[in-house]
Amino acid sequence: MNKKLWEASLSIKKKSNLYKFEKFISKKFNFKSNKNYKKLFNWSVKNLDSFWSSVWDYTNVKGRKVEKFKHSKEFIKNKFFVNSKLNFAENLLSKKDNTKAVTFISENGYREVRSWKKLNHNTSKLINFFNKNKISKKDRIAAYMTNQIETVECFLAASTIGAIWSSCSPDFGTQGLIERFSQIKPKILIITDRYYYNGKEINILARLPLILNKIKSIKTVLIVNYPGKKYLKQKRIKGTKIHNLNKIYEIKYNEIKFKKFDFDHELAILYSSGTTGKPKCICHRSGGVLLQHLKEHQLHCEVKPGDNVFYFTTCGWMMWNWLLTFLASSASIVLFDGFPMYKKDDLLFKIADKEKITLFGVSAKYIDQLRKLNIKINLKYKLKKLKTICSTGSPLSGDSFQYVYDNIKKNVHLASIAGGTDLVSCFVLGNIYSPVYKGQIQNNGLGMNTDVFSDRGKSLINKKGELVCKTPFPSMPKLFWNDKNNKKYKNAYFKKFKNIWHHGDYAERKKNGGYIIYGRSDATLNPGGVRLGTAEIYSVVEKFKNVKESIVIGQSWDNDVRIVLFLVLNKPNTLDDYFINKLKKTIRSEASPRHVPAKIIQVSDIPRTKNGKIVELAVKNVIEGNKIKNIEALANPNVLKQFKNLKQLET
Repeated sequence: MNKKLWEASLSIKKKSNLYKFEKFISKKFNFKSNKNYKKLFNWSVKNLDSFWSSVWDYTNVKGRKVEKFKHSKEFIKNKFFVNSKLNFAENLLSKKDNTKAVTFISENGYREVRSWKKLNHNTSKLINFFNKNKISKKDRIAAYMTNQIETVECFLAASTIGAIWSSCSPDFGTQGLIERFSQIKPKILIITDRYYYNGKEINILARLPLILNKIKSIKTVLIVNYPGKKYLKQKRIKGTKIHNLNKIYEIKYNEIKFKKFDFDHELAILYSSGTTGKPKCICHRSGGVLLQHLKEHQLHCEVKPGDNVFYFTTCGWMMWNWLLTFLASSASIVLFDGFPMYKKDDLLFKIADKEKITLFGVSAKYIDQLRKLNIKINLKYKLKKLKTICSTGSPLSGDSFQYVYDNIKKNVHLASIAGGTDLVSCFVLGNIYSPVYKGQIQNNGLGMNTDVFSDRGKSLINKKGELVCKTPFPSMPKLFWNDKNNKKYKNAYFKKFKNIWHHGDYAERKKNGGYIIYGRSDATLNPGGVRLGTAEIYSVVEKFKNVKESIVIGQSWDNDVRIVLFLVLNKPNTLDDYFINKLKKTIRSEASPRHVPAKIIQVSDIPRTKNGKIVELAVKNVIEGNKIKNIEALANPNVLKQFKNLKQLET
């Protein structure tokens, strides 16, 4: 039975953005729903043009809207708002006063605030710098930066002039950065001189000579110092102009003149994780990303002017792009850089309390870690302003849902969200009308015709299958870089089902409209030909406090597949027969006999991407002797050595 954990009161629903939007469209289209999310959703997917046009009007997009839509039988050839014009940055620079726009906080507590006025001024100075260095429309600007205010300003300046932004966080090693940026041939590199993680200082400038040697297109480098620190010295590099940001900020500013670009104008290039090959360069369009984010922030997350939004992310993850766009809703954003548990397990909640955060976003892994440490946030912090907690990055377990309401805040909207780099947004997420049920994402996003299909393309309810989207949406990628005839693009999403977006998540759609994500479908287990989701095993294993982390794979064995579970245990615990038997018994009773691993093996660490996602396929490939196609996508590739030639897997 579905356990209801929370539901908004009637008064909250009536004060919501979603209710105002409903009233807004009812005047225009004679639509009547009366706080019924299912009815509103059905209208949005049956009337896509009217729906997205209403989102534009309701959120007051700055630009010139043309009610023209190009409909095509081929999914990716559909166009929204043809001949419409806007400037992405103009919409984000929504205010010019002295109230706070962006706050930066480092792991060591250094804090810096930028007002809307100063944000506009600094963006103007950077625009002037880009113009002087002949950076123009569609030129690529590459950023190798920490999550600091200057990164936001550089992005705003880049999108103002119509350049294409692309960023990697410093935890990407030099080779990983070169693999990504070399494909897009940037003219300029913006680089933070260093970063800090768990008290350790890491010099990024030391990597610069190799980067410039490998990416010949970079002729200009802009060095940014880490907040609160003095510049690290950088020697001259032959053939490269090197500038310091502080010098640029000393010049006078001009009022920004926002040139309008096409709705589909290129905004940013993001990268696939690269765990199955060379990272794909996914180029996103300005208008589609803006509309999608405004819809998600205002109609799904209930963000209002003056709210304070926090999301724990780096500049190498799509959530950074998602976080920035909250500025377009006249909300202020809070940036954090460093280790989220530096010297204090509840550090992020200390920040949330002090900064009066209204929307608090973290990864599912972070919430699970708090749960395992049994940290009772609610006994220490009131979190009076906190309305919404968002979780993403991996499936949020039912126990973690329960933990939030028992130990963080009872009266809070817990919105588990799922989408990806592919659309810089969400397919499924929260809404204020629907209840929160334990272990479930609340519903489809408005205008997102998401479903779960069987392998034969049949829609499923209360059964597991492939997460798909049946109709086009404005934030689908414009193109993949260096992709002749959209071959990579089509291969990525349309190979399995004809003209249906296949997302690659193994999921279940519940009768009540909720969703459960079971992990990536390419990592699905198939013992005896029965498909099982890895998340179903993780949800059981996570309950054991002596388990720090786990990873599960399907090993090809004896003309079949057997399940192998690897565990990282909290010290001083070790793996013994008693614990193995207890674990197997619990998996058998709480998941099913089919889920019980054939082998359980202790390891010291597990591989993950730079964004913290565990990489089951990399482990599977190592065990089966296959080549890892792109080891540079991993944050800790050395740990793969311990999975090679394991004696336990020879029998």
